[in-house]
Amino acid sequence: MTTDIREVPRRETVQIILPDDRVLEGPIGDQLESFFSVLKPKAPIVGAIVNNSLRELTYPIEIDSYVRPVTMADPDGMRIYRRSLTFLLAAAFDELFPEAKLTVDHSVSSGGYYCEVTGREPLSSAELERLENRMAEMVEANLPFAKTQMPIEKAINHFKTHGLQDKVRLLAHRRKPHLVLYQLGEHKDYHHGYMLPSTGYLKWFALAKTDGAFTLRFPRRHRPTELLPLPEYPNLLATFREYGDWLQTLGISSIGALNDAIANERAIEVILISEALHEGRISEIAGTVANREPSPKVIFVAGPSSSGKTTFSKRLSIQLLVRGVSPFPLELDHFFVDRVNTPRDEKGEYDYESLEALDLDRLNHDLHLLIEGKEVQLPKYNFITGVQEEGEVVHLERDQRIILEGIHGLNPDLVQNLPSETAFRVYVSALTQLNLDRLNRVSTTDTRLIRRIVRDAKSRGYTAAETIRRWESVRRGEKRYIFPFQENADVMFNSALMYEGSALAPLAEPLIRQVPFGTEEHVEAKRLLAFLEWFLPIETDFIPDNSIMREFTGGSILRKFNPWRAP
Repeated sequence: MTTDIREVPRRETVQIILPDDRVLEGPIGDQLESFFSVLKPKAPIVGAIVNNSLRELTYPIEIDSYVRPVTMADPDGMRIYRRSLTFLLAAAFDELFPEAKLTVDHSVSSGGYYCEVTGREPLSSAELERLENRMAEMVEANLPFAKTQMPIEKAINHFKTHGLQDKVRLLAHRRKPHLVLYQLGEHKDYHHGYMLPSTGYLKWFALAKTDGAFTLRFPRRHRPTELLPLPEYPNLLATFREYGDWLQTLGISSIGALNDAIANERAIEVILISEALHEGRISEIAGTVANREPSPKVIFVAGPSSSGKTTFSKRLSIQLLVRGVSPFPLELDHFFVDRVNTPRDEKGEYDYESLEALDLDRLNHDLHLLIEGKEVQLPKYNFITGVQEEGEVVHLERDQRIILEGIHGLNPDLVQNLPSETAFRVYVSALTQLNLDRLNRVSTTDTRLIRRIVRDAKSRGYTAAETIRRWESVRRGEKRYIFPFQENADVMFNSALMYEGSALAPLAEPLIRQVPFGTEEHVEAKRLLAFLEWFLPIETDFIPDNSIMREFTGGSILRKFNPWRAP
């Protein structure tokens, strides 16, 4: 047998193979940044998947590798960009206002982070302009983000010296013996995740005054080199602030503080207070509905995936019953058109998040007849066959109120010719504000994804890989069909629970660890596991059986509760 295998001298170069089969070659040890300098991508490259693992642009290529560039149009790429931009903001802020503290808070749908300043008066317009100009100067100078790794005790001492108690509390419970820090000039800090090589990449940003604070603006993925107009969002902002005030009052304003409470055997206290805050808010919303004149006939409950809409609707029903108001639950999902008529998205897959996926004519017809007190045969969607079938025949009493739950409840095109005083709209979402520390925020999207991974495994038999694979499509639908209408709500309900990361982590981790290496989903799984490592676990047995958290962990007493048949 002949063979072409032979001994050869070791090459002094390495090759990277791109997804389109192009091959780039360079010296052994050259960084990804050097390899990518010859490419002309549609969106800026900010990282890469190297042999199935996410890497920074400073990653050296030591062996021939399969490489997929990660751009600002990708979820991981935009996370890298936003994280680096936040670091730039913090460095410039500390330089100009050393006596004050900066907190990077919730996200803004048009692309941005709401930021607050404490320890001094809010920044004036002139000061904000000065801060933005300093950031621009640092971008122009293309300063490096220097990366170092240090033992955890040394890192804790560093943050103690600089008075950063939120980071000290967070690191006190860290499982790993080391921590990666980045430095920009005199500013050295920890940021959860990868960073860009230097400030020169951060060309697209702006600062805008926002209701006593300011917003750090950045692009969205679908338009990665543009800043979208910054909308007004007073209802959402008020909801975030209310939850933030609760956390401050309870003394649990970060994950480190939560871990301290758990370590000090205060887990039950945290759970009970969190649940009491939920119950109080739901009771308040029910009171608003019951006392409104004229009385609304339809209560729309809308929100993104895994926000806890179902449990919220049932708990709202109970509170309405207490006030003598009889609710009738109606699910938008039963008004789906037959699957063959469902619109498809850009990838040719069924787009169940589209408004056109609903039989709007049937919905409007049935809803108006119900309001008029007439008998109606409702549809029932068969999720197995994908066909709309005939459901129950119902007739509502004069004083009954319809609770219509579904993602499109805030869309004005959902129901036509419905007088505004007849409708009451509630937006439900897990508007997380319990962050790692002042500069490392927790994404509300991640909170909901982890909820969904646990729920899908328990109640639908999906693997974590399957849930992660579907998530981008779900997110795309939310951005198109839900978030643009959230300010249409009469009230907002924050379904986040301050303890939920600790409750979900021990349930989610074993599911996520089963995601196979080498798949696209594994990159996301690795990121989620790194996040969940920050939480000390709590027992789910402590969670009340009517909690929104039970919608995801299982064991909800409300699962079979039907308020229409309540005595």
